[in-house]
Amino acid sequence: MKHVGSSVFPFALALLLSFSWATSAHTHENFLQCMTLRSENSSSTSKVIYTPSNSSYSSILQFSIQNLRFSTPATPKPLVIVTPTHVSHIQAAINCSQTHGMQIRVRSGGHDYEGLSYVSDVPFVLIDLIDLRSISVDAENSTAWVEAGATTGEVYYRIAEKSRTLGFPGGLATTVGVGGHFSGGGYGTLMRKYGLAADNIIDAQLIDAKGRILDRESMGEDLFWAIRGGGGASFGIIVAWKIKLVPVPSTVTVFTVNRNLEQNATKLVHRWQYVAAKLHEDLFIRINLTSVNSSQEGKRTIQASFISLYLGVIDKLLPMMQESFPELGLMREDCIEKSWIESILYFAGFPSDESLDVLLNRTSPTRSRFKAKSDYVQEPISELGLEGIWQRLYEKEGETAFMLLNPYGGRMSEISESEIPFPHRASNIYEIFYVVFWEEEGTAASESHISWMRRLYRYMAPYVSKSPRGAYVNYRDLDIGTNGKGNTSYERARIWGNKYFKSNFDRLVQVKTTVDPANFFKNEQSIPLFSSEWKKGGD
Repeated sequence: MKHVGSSVFPFALALLLSFSWATSAHTHENFLQCMTLRSENSSSTSKVIYTPSNSSYSSILQFSIQNLRFSTPATPKPLVIVTPTHVSHIQAAINCSQTHGMQIRVRSGGHDYEGLSYVSDVPFVLIDLIDLRSISVDAENSTAWVEAGATTGEVYYRIAEKSRTLGFPGGLATTVGVGGHFSGGGYGTLMRKYGLAADNIIDAQLIDAKGRILDRESMGEDLFWAIRGGGGASFGIIVAWKIKLVPVPSTVTVFTVNRNLEQNATKLVHRWQYVAAKLHEDLFIRINLTSVNSSQEGKRTIQASFISLYLGVIDKLLPMMQESFPELGLMREDCIEKSWIESILYFAGFPSDESLDVLLNRTSPTRSRFKAKSDYVQEPISELGLEGIWQRLYEKEGETAFMLLNPYGGRMSEISESEIPFPHRASNIYEIFYVVFWEEEGTAASESHISWMRRLYRYMAPYVSKSPRGAYVNYRDLDIGTNGKGNTSYERARIWGNKYFKSNFDRLVQVKTTVDPANFFKNEQSIPLFSSEWKKGGD
């Protein structure tokens, strides 16, 4: 191939892109006409469609953007936003997108860490499920149907309305949309007792590339398997989930014990690694690691916050802690008894006197720019290894970062790696979630903080899972598979596919190839189609 001058190539690329977008922009009128014709509720169609010329377009787009890295003038925007109120609107959007050569992105809560649910480099339609969020709780049978646009906070609130002794093992951030959260796995304080959100899904409604509405029976067990932990966006648009509610006691106990380096934090974190996964399944103790101001002026220290949910009362928790983790020095005054729904507010960081109604708020109290990553730990990290982490948290960018260590064991170790696509099970003692935040706008601030995160991630390599180094698909990370190990889509997909799904990746590829052979539902890390390349092996 003839070499293209460095000054010519960007201009040519920009010209090509602008021509492509201009051409696509002309199709949106055709798309709108198509939507009206195809939708069963044609009279309401105009009320659920927004184009850039609509005065509400910007507010609708911005409302569910949780990571401000993807809320800049340069961020690619959808040509059309559809906020369906009926499944026929989704069916029409799928059909019309195919007819007019447009990609679609589907957003339920906007928490995709790389913005893939509402950003694309090609002309696209955004289907925002914000108005499909009804929740029907059947307390007698311990089940609920939840539409994909509902948030976890709304789910917990509606369960508590019907019963204070039923719960659900989903995540702790209450503004997360269940469409993506459940389809990728779903961690929470009940994971050691009941597993993930995805482990407790018993039916679903999905619209496929042909516009058909499928439930568990009509989609078949292979597709039902794939969407519970394999990421639903690769296979269709999930409209609703049927979840199995789980019993929780009327009284639970929470505590937060903070220890800094001067209070033996290094030894306590080191010891926690040996006990956290072996504790009774009713006891969940996670650690939040941060850099904080020290009592000594001008100095910083590392704080380890031991944050716990115990499914029982204080009088049973204290002797259990004295036997299994006496080093923490838990005292009765550290502990608070609550109902399970009140513990949701506690872990979400709301004040103790906050009304439960705050769970119905779909917007995060604060939004900023962030970069996140994940890891799985299978052998305890040495005190020396932990001290290396502290050094990195002391750096300037580390002052706005934290690491969450989520304990495994219990039910997480009992479920087979192949039961659902989420494979990170018995071999792990805990999972790490890394995140760094920044408020400053501009490329320089983003680059410095993302670079810091990548350095921390490189430092952690000797201490975490290997072959593959595991990652959690709900903590989406586009660094994976674009690190120079391969240039073809196959090579990239094999890298992130193995990290997210391990040996389940090949089965996901087979399901994808069967249910969406034209690869209509795709993004930068969607499950790819099977090809002859798969026979060659990979990373």
